[in-house]
Amino acid sequence: MSSPPAPPVTEQVRRAPAAPRPEAAELREASRCLVADSEGRRVPFAALYREQKAIVVFVRSFLCYTCKEYVEDLAKVPRSYLQEANVRLIVIGQSSYHHIKPFCSLTGYTHEMYVDPQREIYKTLGMKRGEGNNTSVQSPHVKSSVLLGSIKSMWRAMTGPAFDFQGDPAQQGGTLILGPGNEVHFLHLDKNRLDHVPINTVLQLAGVKTVNFTNKPQIIDI
Repeated sequence: MSSPPAPPVTEQVRRAPAAPRPEAAELREASRCLVADSEGRRVPFAALYREQKAIVVFVRSFLCYTCKEYVEDLAKVPRSYLQEANVRLIVIGQSSYHHIKPFCSLTGYTHEMYVDPQREIYKTLGMKRGEGNNTSVQSPHVKSSVLLGSIKSMWRAMTGPAFDFQGDPAQQGGTLILGPGNEVHFLHLDKNRLDHVPINTVLQLAGVKTVNFTNKPQIIDI
């Protein structure tokens, strides 16, 4: 004789609450860290994206040739493009604030720049130290070879006012699109010195018009 059918399940099955995105938790901690401008004035990291969407690029070292050449291309982003999209463009280094003005002068960069000398935000957001194993990565914004670029970096260190690597040379950077508020739109942590996100990719994700970095006239189809 067959057993009677089991009674229907009437208890509602509830899903466990979703865990917060790791980068959001880390961002809350990083938001309280202070960054310094070219005059040494310190502001909370959160103030950079609290009221407005911001592209935030963390660079390895102001002395690094790959960072120099990447920032040289960031300098080509017209201010009008950023204003039209209501987006801030911010570079953060890990040196003393005294190096901001010389680095801006060297690269032609006129947008916002700050420093995190103790690398507190770098550490909190999980930016790595050391070079990754993926040697096939190639930044579209770096033109110099490793040999030539390294020689240029060493020469700048030796001919500066003081022999200064302007930050931890093993520290890697990253790129984020943040705000307004604690919104995280994009997060990329560099695996090595050439693992830059193409600038036009970041601009597109932030809703900013792209830039022709080739110095070649653009062809318009009719």
